[in-house]
Amino acid sequence: MRKFIISDRIARKLRGLENEPAQPAQQEESAAAPAQKPAEEKRFFRTTARTDIGLVRRMNQDAVILGGKLMGVADGMGGHRGGETASAGTRDGLLRILEGRMPEEETLRDAISEVNLELWNQQLTDESLSGMGTTLTVLWPGESNMLIGHVGDSRCYLMRAGEMRQVTEDHSMVADMVRRGLLSEEQAASHPMRNYITRAVGTEPTIQADIYSVPRQAGDRWLVCSDGLHGLVSKDRLRELMSMEDMEEAADQMIREALDQGGRDNISLVLAEDSEEPEKEETGEVAE
Repeated sequence: MRKFIISDRIARKLRGLENEPAQPAQQEESAAAPAQKPAEEKRFFRTTARTDIGLVRRMNQDAVILGGKLMGVADGMGGHRGGETASAGTRDGLLRILEGRMPEEETLRDAISEVNLELWNQQLTDESLSGMGTTLTVLWPGESNMLIGHVGDSRCYLMRAGEMRQVTEDHSMVADMVRRGLLSEEQAASHPMRNYITRAVGTEPTIQADIYSVPRQAGDRWLVCSDGLHGLVSKDRLRELMSMEDMEEAADQMIREALDQGGRDNISLVLAEDSEEPEKEETGEVAE
């Protein structure tokens, strides 16, 4: 399904909430910190990734981000090549800016802002890119915490001790209505404006990215995906798939089930596991 950017102010006006106070964006995910690990005990990730054009779209405007310690997904939108340019530019810009940097919240926030301005300036000088933008959800593991940078309606899920939860909050009109109690999640899933997002990288000269910090624990499973996956495969089913022992098979099955549900959009995901086993360090794969 084609994605549209709509400002938060306009979205509030459309749903008759112009005079309601805006809810502050969640910037940090609080959680009880695990026992501190010895400094010399290194942590590793098993990582796999997939991206698929789907069954309807003519091109894949998603970009999987894998490089250095970064893992994530950007879901582009705009014009015949604008979405692809925006998602790829965000991926390449973040990898360039953060290369060799230590994971810190402000560093990640500043990098997203810098990439956002680069995309904004690019479309100002190229009319064929006018209106382009992209979602962004990216993981950046530090020594003891996982940093998550988030803009738009791609998502990050965490599976810990058999329980899955959605860490990020969608920047979309219907998600805001769900948070305000105006729609149920079931109603939101079929709402005619479910593809209208209120925030995207590159559509304005400045951007407010949500930055979350979650304490890391060995055995954590992380899923970052575009709405081509989470919009078609239920949370219950994603939880079952995230629990599979074989992450490669889990990733393949996620793609298959999104396609079985119609494959209306590009489908992209990164699946990662926090591990203490050196031989399993970052064996990422991207299947087109």
